[in-house]
Amino acid sequence: MSASLLLRRLLLAVPTLLGVALTVFVLLRVVPGDPVAMMIVGESSPEDIRQLRVQYGLDKSIAEQFLIFLQDVASGNLGTSITLKQDVLGLVLGRLPATLELAVVAIILSLIAGFLFALAATYWRGSVVETAIDSMNSVALAIPEFLWALLLILAFGVLWPVLPLSGRIDPARSFEFSTQFYLLESLATLRLSQVGELLQHLILPATALALPLLAVIARVLKSSLLEAGVQDYILLARVKGFSPPRVLFQHALPNALLPTITLTGVNFVFLVGGTVLVELIFAYPGIGNLLYVAAVNRDLPLIQGVTIVFACIFVLMNFAFDLLHAALNVRARDR
Repeated sequence: MSASLLLRRLLLAVPTLLGVALTVFVLLRVVPGDPVAMMIVGESSPEDIRQLRVQYGLDKSIAEQFLIFLQDVASGNLGTSITLKQDVLGLVLGRLPATLELAVVAIILSLIAGFLFALAATYWRGSVVETAIDSMNSVALAIPEFLWALLLILAFGVLWPVLPLSGRIDPARSFEFSTQFYLLESLATLRLSQVGELLQHLILPATALALPLLAVIARVLKSSLLEAGVQDYILLARVKGFSPPRVLFQHALPNALLPTITLTGVNFVFLVGGTVLVELIFAYPGIGNLLYVAAVNRDLPLIQGVTIVFACIFVLMNFAFDLLHAALNVRARDR
C-alpha cells in the first residue's frame, strides 16, 4: 500500500468520525425523554432544573451544543457522566480493556476453530466429516450470541457447574494489577495462576461470542480454499506429485487467507461493539455493561463518549487490517 493511499485513508477517518459524532449527538437530543428529569430526586424547583440544564449545556441550541462538544473532544474532554458523576473518558478507558480482552479471546477461539473446521471440511471433501462440520456450522450460525450465553450458563453453571458465571475475576482473590489489561499483564509477568483465574471467567462469554463467528470464518475460508483448489498453480502442484496436505497448507491456504482476514477485521470491530448482551448476562464489567447503564439512564455524555471511542476503534482497526490485507496480497501475488 503506497504512502499516498495510507494518507488518504487517514484523512478519510476525519469525516467518518465527524459523521458518527453528529449523528449520535443529534439523535440523542431529538428522541423523547429528558435526561435532566431522570436526575431529579423528589421535588425540585424550576430554578434547580434550570441550573442543571446550564451545568450540562442543555440550555443551548443543538448546534451550539455540538460545537462545544467538538471543542471539548479536541481537547480530550468527553464530559462528565450525568449518572455516575465521573469523567467520561476515565470511565470508558477503565472499562474498555476488559471488553478488548474478551473480544480478543473470542476472536482467537473463532479463528482456531474456524480454520480447523474449514481445513478439515476441505481435506475430507465429500465425506461424512464435511457433512458433520457443515451441520455444526449451521447450528452455530443460527443461534445468536445471547442465546448461546444462556445455553452455556445452563450447561456449565447448572447441569455441570465447573466454571464461574459472572464477573471478571473472583472478588475474594487478592490479585493486584497495575493496569486494566488484567490478562495481558498476567501473561507478561508470567503469573500463571492469575492467567488461569482470568481465563476461567473469560471462557464462557468468549465462547458465546465466538460460536457464530467461527461458523462464518469456516464457511468463508472453506469457500476460498475450494475456489483456490481449481486454480492453475494448485493443479500444477498436484501434477508435480505434492502430497494433498502440502498442496492444501503450502499452496491453497496462503492464497485463500485474504477474504478471511478481511472478514475477521470487520467482525472484530463489531464484536467489540456487540458485547452488550453477553456482558450483561455474565455480569462482565466491560464497556457493554457501561453502555447499558448509560442508555437506561439517558446519560448523554456517557453514550456520546462510548460512541466516539467505538468509532475511533473502528477506524483504527479497519486501517490496521487494510495494511495486513495489502501485505498478504503482495505475498500472494509473489508466490
